[in-house]
Amino acid sequence: MTGRAPLVAVVDDEGDVRLALRRLLRSAGFDVLAYESGSEFLHHVPRSPPDCVVLDLRMPGVSGFDVQASMKERHPSIPVVVLTGNDSDESRREAMKRGAGAYLCKPVDGDALINAVLAGINR
Repeated sequence: MTGRAPLVAVVDDEGDVRLALRRLLRSAGFDVLAYESGSEFLHHVPRSPPDCVVLDLRMPGVSGFDVQASMKERHPSIPVVVLTGNDSDESRREAMKRGAGAYLCKPVDGDALINAVLAGINR
């Protein structure tokens, strides 16, 4: 590992959520890039591959599940932490089946999110 801070990508269509997550993760020592859509993130990931992705499932257009599928195919070593406001057993099963390292619900506990990101980066 280099001397740089780990880079975390936050992908969420809600601006206030992106801002709060960016602040939380930066306060924990991470560098953060935030994206308002799955398509925006997928467009940038080849140029700025993160050490971990914090991913909302329900977004217009390219969903979190779509992003997970693309990540599993193109960037399987980048860990994904799913963060959703629409929890269901089906969503949880699907997210984990698609390779999520963690599945957390909004509003998220800050320590739980930081620990999930660290676990993903360190695995």
